[in-house]
Amino acid sequence: MNIQTEVKTADNGVDVEALYGIKKALTDMPPAAQFTWRASCEWLGGVHSKSTVEGFFGAGAEQSHKAPYSVEADHPGVFAAPDNAATPVEIVLSALASCLTGGVAAIAQHRGIQLHSVKAQVEGDMNLHGILGIDADVRNGFSAIRVTFEVEADASKDEIAAVIAQSQKRSAVFDIITNPGNVKVALA
Repeated sequence: MNIQTEVKTADNGVDVEALYGIKKALTDMPPAAQFTWRASCEWLGGVHSKSTVEGFFGAGAEQSHKAPYSVEADHPGVFAAPDNAATPVEIVLSALASCLTGGVAAIAQHRGIQLHSVKAQVEGDMNLHGILGIDADVRNGFSAIRVTFEVEADASKDEIAAVIAQSQKRSAVFDIITNPGNVKVALA
């Protein structure tokens, strides 16, 4: 009896073999897995600022992006600001969506699932009584965040749900938001 096993392949633009090579190298050399990411921020006036990322430490040495990348932040007119850019909290939501979406692409690639479209909608609820000092018992950050995916792929709904669950499990930004680390702020 000849039994054939279907092997799924996909091309979602993720080099899974290279990722496995990186994973093996970091497994074999644990100190190389310690990374320090950096961003610098410059005030542009009012509540408008520009953050730039360029270099970071990882794989045992200083590294550089192929170019500096910048993200501006501001506040909307409802906060008596000129609305020159997204708010910092919207940038956090964008980072969460980007991290989870990238994970969906990588995990789908690994599992041989061809993606056709991936869209994430992220919403975060916040009571401004906290950050405005109106009520000290109200937290400054989000009270709830909801992420909803729309995915078109050559896979069942259960397979897609499993990909999203694995992306959430491995997402650095999801972990940063749900399990905050030790943050220190100081004057240089």
